[in-house]
Order: sequence, then C-alpha cells, then structure tokens
Amino acid sequence: MLKLLIVAPEQIPVPGNGSVEICILAIAKQLAKQHQVTVISRASSGLPANSWEGGVHIIRVRSGSSKVYLSSVLRYLRGKSYDVIQVDNRPHYMAAIKRALPHTKVTLFLHSLTFVPLTSHVAASMKHADLIIANSASLKHKLSSRFPAQSHKIRTAELGVDVGRFRPPTAAEHAAAKSKYGIGSRFTVLFVGRVIPRKGIPVLLKAMHIAGKETPMKLVIAGKGSSLYMKQLRAQAAKLGISVIWAGKISHKNIHRMYRMADCFVCPSQKHEAFGLVNVEAMASGLPVIASRIGGIPEIVMHGKSGYLVDAYHRPEHFAEYLVRLSKSSQLRNSQGEAGRHIVLQRFTWSQTASRLASLYA
Repeated sequence: MLKLLIVAPEQIPVPGNGSVEICILAIAKQLAKQHQVTVISRASSGLPANSWEGGVHIIRVRSGSSKVYLSSVLRYLRGKSYDVIQVDNRPHYMAAIKRALPHTKVTLFLHSLTFVPLTSHVAASMKHADLIIANSASLKHKLSSRFPAQSHKIRTAELGVDVGRFRPPTAAEHAAAKSKYGIGSRFTVLFVGRVIPRKGIPVLLKAMHIAGKETPMKLVIAGKGSSLYMKQLRAQAAKLGISVIWAGKISHKNIHRMYRMADCFVCPSQKHEAFGLVNVEAMASGLPVIASRIGGIPEIVMHGKSGYLVDAYHRPEHFAEYLVRLSKSSQLRNSQGEAGRHIVLQRFTWSQTASRLASLYA
C-alpha cells in the first residue's frame, strides 16, 4: 500500500469546478480504494481545514498567493513522510518540495502546456522531478521536444470519466432534457467548455449557419467567457440567423445532464488540447463527436467510428459537412454513440487512470 500525497494548485479548492481539481479528486478517490491518499488544497470559506471525501483525506492550508500557498504546503510537510508526493501542474512547487524532501519520490502531473513555458526557470525546476506524468501521448511528445533532457522521465496516464454519471440517456431522459430548454425535436448540437477564442466557437457558429440550410438545428453553448467576448459571439449568431441557447457555466456536478439533450457534440478547438476531457464525457454519454484533429483529441475520437476528426479545423464547411451527415441519420448517430461509449469503457475510466498511476509509482 502506497502512502501518497497529492498537492493541488492554489487557484481553486478541492472539491472545485476547475478541470484539474475535478481530475485530482476523481483519481484520488479511486487510488484511496487500495492506498492511503491525502490531498493538500487551498483553504476556502465554507470548507473545513480538514475533511474526508470518498476515503481521501483533504487538508486545506492558507493561500492568497502562490508564495503563501507553497510556504503553507512546506510547513505542513515538516516531520511527515510519504512514499510519493504528486504535484499537479506546478513545476516550481514540485522543485521546492523535492529540495525540502530530497529522499522522497516527487512527481509532476501535467494536464496542459500552460504552466511549462520554455524558460530557463521552468527547465531548472523540471530537473527535480523523479517522474513527469503527461495526460496524453501528444502532451508527452510536446514536453519531450521542449525539455529533451527530461524526456526519459516522462510517462503517460490518460484521464477518465465517471461512467455511471456520464451515460447514454433513456429516450424519456433525452426528450425531457430537450423539453427543459424548449428545443423540441430539432437536431441539437452541444459545446461544453470555456468560451475563449482558442475554443473555436466562431467556427462552430459559421458551421451551424451552413449546415442549418439543409436541416433545422439548435446549438447549445454550455460555458461562459468575458462579457465582451460573449457579446461579440451573440452578435455573430444573430447576424448569421442561427438558433443558440447560451446556457452559461454549468457546475460540473450537473454537467452530465447537458449531454442528455444533445444529438451530437462538437469540439472545434483551434489550438493544442493536451487531452480534451469533454470529448470523453460526450462519448461516455453516447454522443457522436465532431472535433478538431489537434493535440490529444485524435487519441480519443476515432474518425468514422465514434465521430469525425476535422483536419482543416479553421474551416467551418468541414464541420458543417459532418453535422449534416449526422443530422440525417439516427442510425449513424446511434452506432457512433455506442462505439464511443465502448471506447470509454475500455480505456477512459478513472479506475484505469488510478491503476496506471499506482503502477508507475510502485
């Protein structure tokens, strides 16, 4: 049995709505079935300094800034021992912890490239890791290119999904979810994620305009962005004459219900996605996925089997072509949805992520 400590980033508490924090707790709960797992997170009003969740011991320490949080973590670690300390997404925290505990195995779990720019400071921190975990082969490749001296330490552990919560809806659940938003029987396209330029929503709006000439369609955007950017997107949608439901940000504990109303899921990312967890959630929910062939997404979505991958992902007509194809065949949607669900059960469950980590750490 491993005695494992996971150090969360400082911005969002655990439990929390951030994608990294969601992953940390889901993986920790699975690991806790066989190992002793503690998570350190930031203190937050309404959450106790010390609690248990699903067999995981969560310690919340003082934050307010990266410097304060790291000092709090190091203070907590004094006099304690762990077999492995996993630091998520913060190379400098990992390096500081390794310097403080040189005889403990300290690993870095990276969820994206955001916190590992190619600077001498980051490169110096990366040297301290005993192991670096990437959530996809694509991210591993990018990290190996960026930090070749550390490439021998890099391993992959793909993320997962709660396949009990994210599951294909019954016909009644599908109809009820559509009815809640007043959609009726129209072919419904779903986007879930942060509403920021790199996610490609302008491309999706244009694709809906093109595809909508052949089949009546409804677009649902579950996510939020800056008020200025949201205003620009609403103006674009109005100009194109497409029907959009702006659902806003939905908490992760309720997001599975959004997938129930959809007939297909679109992920039109314009820049590298390390993994793309929303695609796994959609596939687990029995939805065909149309996504950009970029980053780690092709490791998840199987072209022609569980959906479609778009090579020229800056061109809306390519997304539109697949939207029309899926809108015209419920049989195709069902077969791709079933295939996607099967792929998730085979490869993308949290228990599989936890098993992979446990084997790396053992």
